[in-house]
Amino acid sequence: MDFVRPDININFVGRKRIALIASLVAILMAVSSLVLKGGPLYGIDFAGGTLIQVKFNQAPDVGQIRAALAEKGMGAAVIQSLGEEKVAVRVKSEEGQSDNISDEVFRILAASFGEGEVSLELVEMVGPQVGADMRRKGILSIVYAMVGILVYITLRFQLRFALGAIAALIHDVIITVGVFSIFNKEFTLPIIAALLTIIGYSLNDTIVVYDRIRENIRRSPKEKLSLVVNQSINQTLSRTILTSGTTLLVVVCLFFLGGEVIHDFSFALLVGIVVGTYSSIYIASPILLVGGRGSAAARRSSKQG
Repeated sequence: MDFVRPDININFVGRKRIALIASLVAILMAVSSLVLKGGPLYGIDFAGGTLIQVKFNQAPDVGQIRAALAEKGMGAAVIQSLGEEKVAVRVKSEEGQSDNISDEVFRILAASFGEGEVSLELVEMVGPQVGADMRRKGILSIVYAMVGILVYITLRFQLRFALGAIAALIHDVIITVGVFSIFNKEFTLPIIAALLTIIGYSLNDTIVVYDRIRENIRRSPKEKLSLVVNQSINQTLSRTILTSGTTLLVVVCLFFLGGEVIHDFSFALLVGIVVGTYSSIYIASPILLVGGRGSAAARRSSKQG
């Protein structure tokens, strides 16, 4: 099924300078937010803390819960509704904090809503050292994924193809993490999973375009490389729109209907899919043009020889 005309010829390569400026501005905003805020806003998974899950006899007012905790100096606690009657309260580890923070939270809620109205269901604790170790492993998982991708694309295509793909993936990760920083969203283990998903999704888009570029270079070895790249992007545009559009539709449904538990995860995917589709067209492919003329000329000479 084609969503665009087969003979369409949008000048994507001709707009690469505008795209580069837009990407640099987005990256600058992302990095500036991270620097000004001292890095991502780590959740309990990475910063350490306590998760307290409580159940109410009737659907509670989240605003009342937040006010009750803030009155006792716990205004920074993250409150997450898990349904009509269940609520999760996340409290980060801080100096001077009571060791029995779960009991303290329960007493505050019981005093605010009534002794028989609240019951403690689950308590999970993550120490600061465990959180730091998980943070390190999360970062390493992303680094290892990119190194593996670099090796794979170098073997399947060429090094300059691999560098273009890695540049696009770094672009996607920085902007997604920056958006989380700008909107003050917590960085947790599910977000690491979302970033790895984004890396795989963006790479899939890039590989499809790269395959078409390689086919067109073999088919028309004397064609100017910029024209080949632009033609290849246009030829895969229908597939890109279909794949990204249907995936985006599912993620939008998750974002609005999936509930608080996966809200941040789906938000990361939402940002990543949009940015990843953009980077496959305007970052990964145009990078092939850097020094590409000489390589194309060498390829033509070897074919003629």
